[in-house]
Amino acid sequence: MRQYLTAFLATLTVAVALVMFGLVSPSIAQVSAERQQSLTPDDVLKSLKEGNERYADGKVSDQKITARRVASAPSQHPKAVILSCLDSRVPVELVFDMGIGDVFVGRVAGNVQDTDQIGSMEFATKVAGARLVMVLGHQRCGAVVGAINKVELGNLTSLLAKIRPAVEAVTGFEPDQRNSNNEAFVEAVTKQSVKLTIASIRKGSPILTELEKSGQIKIVGGIYDLKSGKVEFID
Repeated sequence: MRQYLTAFLATLTVAVALVMFGLVSPSIAQVSAERQQSLTPDDVLKSLKEGNERYADGKVSDQKITARRVASAPSQHPKAVILSCLDSRVPVELVFDMGIGDVFVGRVAGNVQDTDQIGSMEFATKVAGARLVMVLGHQRCGAVVGAINKVELGNLTSLLAKIRPAVEAVTGFEPDQRNSNNEAFVEAVTKQSVKLTIASIRKGSPILTELEKSGQIKIVGGIYDLKSGKVEFID
């Protein structure tokens, strides 16, 4: 407890100093546990939606990177944890117009879950206080295409196998339409994979399930459009 109090006071001192000397605005400096704990899951979801709108419109915030790096150095109190794909075209913090210390980000091809990812989410929420868990898929995902095509390549084989249930679960397509050349089918599988990953997270973590049931967190999904920059949120 003493350790957390010391970290909190150090963060507060740095933040106040930065504001006093005009190096950063009050809104940027608020990286304290107190600020984090005042947020509801809906507050965080709203901030991600608004941040994505700014990003898609090309009106991102001035994050004052140097000042934020200094302010967040003593401790971290992110408001969300986001599981994203490995794809280099999905810069998670930028997509939501978030800065240093705002969100935890876990990345793996196909944004699939495993016990390591779930354990990280449990730390991010139960221990570090994040209010939102998000699974972020994206348009034209290579891992989804690989799963549809039943690609086998070293350790990638077992990863793609985790996406296969989503391929099989998608309905409404004729047999000759169920292939990676059909963009609509690929997108349907991508969305289904996000939904199944969320279900697996809930099933695999009593901790996250209890936090969600008690209203302390929300677990949501999203699909990122590579061209428009917009995220379709799946609540």
